This record gives sequence, C-alpha cells and structure tokens, in this order.
Amino acid sequence: MFSSLGLFAYQYRWLVLLAAGLFAGFAFVWGSGVFNALNTGGLAPEAAEVSRANELLEQHFGHRPGDPDVVAVFDDESGRRTVDDPDFARPIQQALGALPPSHVVSVVSYWTPGLTPEQRAELVSPDRNATYTVLTLRGEDESARMEAYGEIQHLIKAGDGIATYLGGGLTSVYELQREASANLAGAQVISLPILLVLLILFYRGLVAAAMPVALGMFAILGSLVMLRLLTMMTDISIFALEIVVLIGLGLAVDYGLFIVSRFREELERDGGSVEAAVIATTATAGRTVAVSGFTVISGLSGLFLFPQPISHSFALGGVSVVLFNIVAAVLVLPAMLAILGRRVNAGRVPLPRFVRAGRGPEEGGWAWLARVVGKRPAVSLLLGVLALLVAAAPLLELRPGLTNHRYLPADNQGQVVARYMNGEFPPRGPAGMALDIAVRGSVDRESLGAYLARLGDLPGAAAARVHLTDPALTWIKVDYRGEADDPGPLQLVRDVRATPSPPGATVLVGGHGGAAMSLDNSAATLAALPAALGFITVVTLILIALAFRSVLVPIKAVLCALLSLAASLGIVVWAFQQGGLAGLLDFQVVGTTDLWTLGLIVTIAFGLVTDYEMFLVSRIREAYLATGDNRRAVAVGFQQTGSIITRAAILMIVVLATMGLTAGSLFLITFGIGMTLSVVIDATIVRSVIVPAAMQLLGTANWWAPRPLAWLSDRLGLGEGAGMAPSPHVDVPAGNGERLPAGEK
Repeated sequence: MFSSLGLFAYQYRWLVLLAAGLFAGFAFVWGSGVFNALNTGGLAPEAAEVSRANELLEQHFGHRPGDPDVVAVFDDESGRRTVDDPDFARPIQQALGALPPSHVVSVVSYWTPGLTPEQRAELVSPDRNATYTVLTLRGEDESARMEAYGEIQHLIKAGDGIATYLGGGLTSVYELQREASANLAGAQVISLPILLVLLILFYRGLVAAAMPVALGMFAILGSLVMLRLLTMMTDISIFALEIVVLIGLGLAVDYGLFIVSRFREELERDGGSVEAAVIATTATAGRTVAVSGFTVISGLSGLFLFPQPISHSFALGGVSVVLFNIVAAVLVLPAMLAILGRRVNAGRVPLPRFVRAGRGPEEGGWAWLARVVGKRPAVSLLLGVLALLVAAAPLLELRPGLTNHRYLPADNQGQVVARYMNGEFPPRGPAGMALDIAVRGSVDRESLGAYLARLGDLPGAAAARVHLTDPALTWIKVDYRGEADDPGPLQLVRDVRATPSPPGATVLVGGHGGAAMSLDNSAATLAALPAALGFITVVTLILIALAFRSVLVPIKAVLCALLSLAASLGIVVWAFQQGGLAGLLDFQVVGTTDLWTLGLIVTIAFGLVTDYEMFLVSRIREAYLATGDNRRAVAVGFQQTGSIITRAAILMIVVLATMGLTAGSLFLITFGIGMTLSVVIDATIVRSVIVPAAMQLLGTANWWAPRPLAWLSDRLGLGEGAGMAPSPHVDVPAGNGERLPAGEK
C-alpha cells in the first residue's frame, strides 16, 4: 500500500503539489475564520453534581443582579483615605458610573443605595482603606459575559492614587485564556528561529531544513479548516488552538526529519534513482510515520472519554492536526521530494567537522552504547526500569486540586484580589467563598430552619443562609474560608452532601470555581482515567501488532510507555506540587495538582512516547528481515537511528520546552514541562537502554506472530508485502564488517 502511495506521489507530483498549494491558500483565507467561532467554556464536567446544581439554579432564578462575575478591589494604599472620605469615593463612583449598561447589568458597591449597614460592612476592610465592588455582566452564557468583560475591563480604573485590582468570578478563566494566547505567540517567536538553526545544522542544507517547517504550516492550516467545520456542529474551545500549534509543529519537524533523512539516504545508496528513492522512503519511513501518527491519534482520542467538554475540544484539535501531518508526510512531502530530487541538498551550508555526520554503522557513541547494553541486557533493563520507578515515586504523594486564580502569575490582579478576599474582607459577603445548594421541592419554614442549623454547625462552615427562594426551589449559601482544594472546604462539601436533606426535598451542592467544583472535577477525571488508558492501550496494541506482525513488541511498547509516563508525572508532582522547581522556574507553589492536567499529559504524550520507539523498532525489523539475526538487527537498528532520533527529540523538546519555560500561568508551565519530560525520558532511558535490552533478551520471540495476525497485517497492507520488507537499497553490516545486501543471510 505505501509503495503504491509513493509511486502515486512520484507520478502525479505536480498535481499533488498544486492541490496542496490551493488547499493551503483556501485554508489560510477561510480557516482563519475559526478564531471568531471558538468559545471559552467547557471546563466543568457536565454530568457532575456541581454542574447540575449550577445549571438548575441559573435556569430557575436566572443570572441576577448581584451575581459576582467580576470583583473590583479599590485600595488607598497610602492609608490616608477611607471609604468615608469623598476624595476616596468620588473617582471610584465616576469609574463605575461610566460603565456601559449594554455590558453591565448591575454594580453593587459600598455606596449603592438601599444597602443595610451590615451589607455595607461586608464590603469594607477593617481599616476602611479598601473596599470591593461586585459587577454582574450582561450575556446569555459565560462566554458572552467573558466577552463583555474583555471590552470593559480597561474602564474599571479609579485613578487618583487609588489602586484597582480586578479578579474573582469569570476573570480567572479570562486571564488564563489571555496568558495562553500570549504565551502561544511568544513561544513561537522564540522556538521557530531555534528550530530553523537546528534544522540547518542537522540537514546541512537550507532547502531540506525548510521542508519540515512547511509541513507544519500545512498541517496547522488544514486543522483550522477542520476546526471551523466542527464549530458548525459543536462548541470548540479556544484552548484547542494550543494543541493544534504545539502538536502540529512538533510532529511536523519530527516526521519531516525522518522522511527527508530517509530520502537522502536512499538517494546515496548505489546511485539510486529519484523514483526508487521516493517509493522506498514512503514504503519504509512513510509507513512508520503513518502508524506512529495513528498511535498519537489513539492517545488523543482517549480525551473523548473525559467528561469535561474542553477535553473533547483538545481531542478534536489534536486529531485534526495529526491527520493533516500524516497526509503531508506520506503524500505531499514525497511529491515535493520527487520534484526536488537531488536538489533537496541545494543550499548546502558549510559546517565545522564536529557537526558533520559520516561515521560508519560500527563506529561512534551509539555503536558503543549498543554494545554495552547488548553485553548485559538483563542488568541494563533492570537499571532502566528502576530509574523510572524512582522518578515515579512522588506520584504516591499526589494531592488533587483545581486550576484557578492561583495558577496565574503571582502579580496577576486575580491573585491580588484573592489575597484581599481571604485576608482583608469578611467571609460573608457577595463575593465571598460559598457553596451554592439547590433544595428542590416545597419545604416548610421549620424544616428549612432545621436544615440551615445543621449546615451552619458543620466544621468549616462560617454561616448558612437562604439566598433566594420560591415554592419550587430554595437557594442556600454556605460560606467558608480557604481555597477550593484545601482539605477543609473539600471535607465541607462531603459533609453537606452527607447531611440529611429536608423531608420531601432533594439537594444538589454546587458553586462556581469553588470546593464543590474541585472535588467533582477531580472525581470525574479520576473515574474516566482507567477507561481512557484502557482504550489507548488496546488501540495501540492492535496498531503496533499489525504494523510489526508481532505479539511481544506491542506489549513491550505499551509497558515502556506507561513506565515512561509514570516517571514523567512523578517528576511533575515533585517539581510543581512539592515545589522542586519553584526557585528555577519562579512560580507560586499551590500544593496540589490538577488531575485533568495530568490526564491531558498522559493522553497526548502516550502516542508521542511510542513515536521514537516505533522508528527504532522499524529499522530493527528491516535489519532482521535482511539477516535473520536478532542480536545484529538490534545493534544495526540502534546504530542507524541513534542520531536521527536524538535530533528529532531535540526538535520536539525545543517546541515543548519553549512553551513551558516562557509561560506565565502554572497550568501551561506544568503542561509544557510535563510533555517535555515525557519526550526526554523516552528518547534517553527508554529508547537507549530499556528497548534494546528487552529486545536482546526476547531474541527471535520479538517477531513471533500467530497466522491470523500475519494474514490480517498483509490484508491491510501493513505486512512484508506492503513495505515492511527492507528497501531494495537497504543493507546491513555483515559480521566481518562488510556490507550484506538485503535478503542475503
């Protein structure tokens, strides 16, 4: 199948390139319209109790004046003026009075007419130098209200020496989104020049170096078209663009490196023709790229099993860009290579000797490492596995948490407002932390009073009060102090849910961005994780078994991936939850880890960490088919792929690490560094030690397959008859150092 695809790409190269160019132009013009069609919601699991409670309360009572979408803190930090001073009140009232009614439903401040003395006291700090205002924004849903906030936030400034800080409500999501967009642009500005320099160093030519970047641009543009089509059928989060750019560029440079390097290698063998080189490249490297891509897709598809709608957006964005990367790598890129031919080496860049390749397959550091691992495979395997288990150990101390304002930079206004609310203002106020309890059903006054008393007596509850009520539904608020994922508030949620409800009523416990959301989000993610991992594991086993006609190779690959990911996540917990990298990366230690972030890393990285192993095993398989000697095949495959996989890993690390190291929010830092760690561990300990050691120990059992598996592999075009056999130009070193042509044993 892949040989035929290579022949098609060669024979119709100009037609393929013209179609790709026209599509890219269309994608640039039409696909860019997706930016106006994306939303910002989908963070909460829809079926969780917290989501059902919030939805019930908002549908029944509506989004009412006084609901805290935005909290604005005003502070005379000089300490000379108080809220009773007209010079303090005047600039604040002027700023609030200028807010457009088209965007703001209500403003509740210390100076709002009709408030009781107790209500005013809830809005003022003990020294009376600071006050806060609650803004309710206009909009049918959270996305519309967030858009309104973006248009008016610059107007909420008191000036005249009064510090103004905006936070609370939906501003944390807005700020996280803004940080993500700014980081995406900044990271690309930094990473692209580095990638180009590295590609020139690796390829030693300008033309070849530009091709992976073009591949990435094509894949990203194609995915924008796909996402815009999908927005016509479902909601897509704007955060999906992060995955599109990250995976699109990272895989493109990897796949481009493998394809172009193999093509140049084929051209150099025995004076091979361009046509033969294109066909051989597509049948070998192209086939492995396709299988690798679908393995990445299987990992991304695991996100569909997570309950948060934003997970589905990440999956759709990731799957789209990987599909276009596969098409570009196995069809568009071979067509470009067919047109360029030997001109792929044009624009040669003279480089110092230390960056030039040229060592034989029996020489150099990779050959030495292969011999060391091969001499003591059992010891090498044991040491490699032990190293991963040690790295994974911090997972035993994992404390689930929630991504919120604390994941923003320490000087972000959302962080400042949170510090004011927790330390300066009374807990029982319109913007204080509270659980929202929906009591559905008709409840008499006596039963409701008894229920409120039980709630108010719970440990951690500051007060329990009726917020709104009618004959069908009662909205109760239970005030508390602390962060959303502190042990006290989390236990309070459990205690409220365990408290007997009033006779004849049903109770749902909710709250936007608080302890109920943290508890339910972590529980929903944890419940979905086994199914997601199971799905990814099964699909990966099937794909690799069919690709390599083996039973043990896919089992080994999955076990290695799970060990590698466990080690990566263990380091993430140590680095961010426990603060091991806080001094180096300059972030505020939260003390918890968002399970959804870890789930995101696992599902996306699972395919990536099998990527390099598949390219290594593919070369080992080729050498084994040529010689029938498993030990030599492992050594040859290791030697022939060592430098290429290392270069591919370096390029991927640049893309991932740049995002993590330049990010302002802890979520992006954790995600970027977590993904980077997964690639580093896989490209070093797993690929360099565990895989070759395990394959040496398994011997020829690596390649055992039952007849039905071999038959199905051939029927699907994945077996020896479809490009699995070594290229006609592939040769391996004979035992005496001479070259052994393919097929001679």
